[in-house]
Amino acid sequence: MSLKEYENLAQGEKLSLDTVLTNLKTDEHGLIAAIAQQHDTGEVLMLAYMNEKSIRETLETGQVCYWSRSRQTYWRKGESSGHRQTLVSMSFDCDGDAILIQVDQKGPACHTNRRDCFFFSVEGNEVVIKSAPQ
Repeated sequence: MSLKEYENLAQGEKLSLDTVLTNLKTDEHGLIAAIAQQHDTGEVLMLAYMNEKSIRETLETGQVCYWSRSRQTYWRKGESSGHRQTLVSMSFDCDGDAILIQVDQKGPACHTNRRDCFFFSVEGNEVVIKSAPQ
């Protein structure tokens, strides 16, 4: 199944969270890409991965929780650094293969201590570092 069967619903119609979660397109490990965006500026902060458990925890607690592919464990953003992401809203794309999480980011989002993770900027044939650690 997929979310495709629901794409013609009218504005304001509702689906259960369980319906949407069971229709998400995840990889072989049950993961789906999640884009974190600063809610008030639109700034794209980072891309991480979530599974059903981390999605549910995020919705229940308001503290964004991801699955760390490198550490193979749950990662509550800011748990050790204090650079927390508080959930403002969560949306799923039309294909059910990506999540947009609007957050209130406290401090840098990137582990390099930069505001966002997208600091390698292509300019012609070169890639320029566009920001310094904070």
